[in-house]
This record gives sequence, C-alpha cells and structure tokens, in this order.
Amino acid sequence: MSYEPDGQDQPPYRPEGQQPHSGRQQGRQQGPPQYAPQGGRPQQPYGRPPQGAGPYGGPPQGRPQPPRPAQGQDQYRPGGFDEPTQAQPRYEQPDYDRPRPGQAYQPRHDQPPYEQPQYGYAEPPYGEEPPRRSKAKRWIVTGVAVLALGGIAAGAMAYFEIPPFTDKGKDVSFGQPAGDKNGGAAKPAPNSKMSMPTGPKTDFKNTSTLSDGTQIGVATVTGKKSGFTGKVWVWAPKEYNDPQFAKSGFPVMIALPGGAGYPNNYWMGTDLGLQTSISKWYHEGKGKPFILAMPVLNPGPDDKGVYWDGSDIPGQPKMGTWLTEDVPDLMRENFRTVKSRDGWAFMGSSTGGFAGLKAVLKHPDKFKAVIASGPDIVPDSSLWKGYDKEKAENNPELLAKQLIDKKGPDVYLAFQVGDNESNKKTLPDVQKFVQTYTKGPIHTSLRVIPGGQHNAKTYVPNMGMGPMEFISKVMEGPVE
Repeated sequence: MSYEPDGQDQPPYRPEGQQPHSGRQQGRQQGPPQYAPQGGRPQQPYGRPPQGAGPYGGPPQGRPQPPRPAQGQDQYRPGGFDEPTQAQPRYEQPDYDRPRPGQAYQPRHDQPPYEQPQYGYAEPPYGEEPPRRSKAKRWIVTGVAVLALGGIAAGAMAYFEIPPFTDKGKDVSFGQPAGDKNGGAAKPAPNSKMSMPTGPKTDFKNTSTLSDGTQIGVATVTGKKSGFTGKVWVWAPKEYNDPQFAKSGFPVMIALPGGAGYPNNYWMGTDLGLQTSISKWYHEGKGKPFILAMPVLNPGPDDKGVYWDGSDIPGQPKMGTWLTEDVPDLMRENFRTVKSRDGWAFMGSSTGGFAGLKAVLKHPDKFKAVIASGPDIVPDSSLWKGYDKEKAENNPELLAKQLIDKKGPDVYLAFQVGDNESNKKTLPDVQKFVQTYTKGPIHTSLRVIPGGQHNAKTYVPNMGMGPMEFISKVMEGPVE
C-alpha cells in the first residue's frame, strides 16, 4: 500500500530579473539630425549652440557633423513627417542669439539658460522641458524600493524559516482552559456534553502559521498504552479560541496519510489545504469545525513493501493501539472535546483510509464516522504471515459483518474513489463493499471522482462535495 502524495510545498515565487533599461529616457524622439535647405540656417533643437561653436560660444566639441542633403532632397521635420524641399525653408528661430566676435554667449531673455545636450539621445520637442525629479521625490522612490526589497527578503527568510522572521519552534498554547469573566477557568455544566482538558499539558511546538493566524503544532509523544513513541501534529480552527466557544467542546478528526506515513504525516503540510478547507467547509455549512490530530501512521519507513496496516501485529509496535487509544488520549488531555463518540472521526487516504475504516468498524463505541479516500479493503501487510486469526480481527469486511450481526452501534462510512486510480481494483473493491455491507447499523456514501487519481490533491477538494457533509450531519460539536 505504497502511496506518494502529490503536491508538496513549493518555494515562494520569485520574479525573474527584469531586463535593464536601455538608458533612453521615455518620451524622447529618435531621428536623424535636422537640416534646412541649402544656403539656409540649420534648424536646431532647443538650447543647442550654433554649428561650429562649442557651448557658450566656445570652440567646437569635436562632434562629427553628418553631410547636408543634396538640394531637392526630402527634408526631415520634427514629428516624423517627411516633406519635399520648398522654396522657403521650414525651420524655427533657434533659441539663442549668435554672439559677436569676442562676445560671450548671452541667452535670450525669454528662454531658460542653455544646457549641454547629452549626445546619443534625441531631444524633447520644442517648448518641453525633460522631466526632472526633485530630491524629495528621489528619496521617496528610493525608500519605497528599499521597503519592497525588504519585504521580499523577509518573506523569503520566513519561508525558509530563518529567525527572526518565523515563529517555527515556538510554544503553541493549544488546549489551555479559556478564562471566564472573573479570570478563572471556565467550568462546564454538570450535564455538559463537553470535556475540559484533563492534562498533563503537552509541549507543542509551532511548525506552521496559517493566514488566519491558526497554528500547526507538533509534539513527540510516548503512548502510555501502546508504548510507541512518535510525532503527532495538531491544529485547531480559529473558532476554538473564540470567546463565543469558550465553554464548548470541539469534534476531533484523526487524519491519516497514505504510504508509510513516517517520519511525517503529510496532512500537516499546508500545501494540500486540509486545514483551510476544514474552516471553509464549516463557514459554508458543509462541515464541523474539527480539531485535527495528525499522527505518524507507521513506526518506520515503508521499506521493501513492509508496512503495519495501522494494526497491532504480533511482535511489532502496536500501531492500532497508538491510533485508537494514545492519540485520542493526547487530544483529551490538551483540548476541549466532545465526551461521546459523536465528536470523534477518522479521515485517511490509501493506507490511511484503510486504517481509519478499520478503526471505526473495530471500535464503533469510540468513533462514529470515517472519510476513506482510495482505501484498501482488506489487510495485506506481509507481517501478518503466520497470524491469520489476528489478521481476521483487523479485516474491515469481517468487522462490518460482525457489526451488522450485533445490530449496532451505527457508524457512517463515507468513501471517495477516483475512476482513474493507479490500482484498478480500488473502485470495484469499494463498490462491492458498499453493496454488500450497507445495511442495519452501517451507513455508507460513495463519491466517484471523475478523472480522479490516487493522490491527496484529488481527495481534498472532493471531500467538501459530499463526504464531509455526510458525516457532519450525524456528528456533534461545538457543544456545551
């Protein structure tokens, strides 16, 4: 039951470097030099000294002068139009008075002082000043650019978890009793459906902070009943810390991954959007505001096809007890939860779907519902070899038959399977299970995902299109 999730975290988008500017100012015209007809005075742009003279009447600057066009040849006019030569030349009086011999250049009284042109650029049209930036404006532009670059750098450093731009590793105060108006711990009513955190408090550390301010925390836990030590990631919706729900217990969903599910549970990553989807579905009226518990599924890597089926296989770590006893105990110790099984459910894909399905059918007194996406239906770990009796006790088909024979309690099994699963037996096997065991206390729904593949990116969006509503209608929370 090997499974690799699709769609892991990607580094933040970085725009490619912009091409450097050519150096030309915007709004300047390009074009050949301007000439008057033969024998006429040359047409000069604004502020340029006469041909043959340097600035302010000084010597020539050595700029080569192109030859004059032959008589009768088309002349160039500013604005981009060519006209044939006329009897009277088309030019305007230059913006200077030609100095007499020995007299320094004097600008005209109605024109601004002459400025040395920057050769290599076309000059602005007559009567227009090239744009100039004040020092204040330049400082503002520079400041904005620095702030923008600083913001980009801070975002990148936060993404790559470089202090102090990240809160990863800081304590997360999950499950702290909400204070009442007098500053004391909120106490439930004697007949309350909710359970206050029992303690001891677990030291959760932040791994991610979502856009709504909620956090995903992680702790390494040693199960008191299984003896197994592993990581558990937890997340609570924003409503959990809302004063409106200070005395409310919240439903818990234990989310299991596919594949090995070790050393990480991929639901703890934000790229698959499970946490934001839980909040979205709640506000749309499609789901409950579940607290998520995301434990490791197996005690080691999925090496050479060896996995543990989320079960207590003789001689192996007790992963069944870990998932159905130790993880729920951890949540009760740290969170306000629902006392009854009406606030407890599983969710999983592939191997995790099998483990969640089997847990609900084996412990219907503790869990009421499951969303199983692309699950296996029967245990198939090679570690079951020689333990046929124990293997049968963890077979969902046999467990379903026993529950029907006992006539309860009622459980709600929501399946979703893609019609393009990598294992072509997955959909037929689930369909057969639904047809065979949907009776008495077993209630089922099946969503076939058109074009759906065997990956988490297929399953998460489709959970809100039926499976989440199916189980939420029969579950409770928040409750007082």
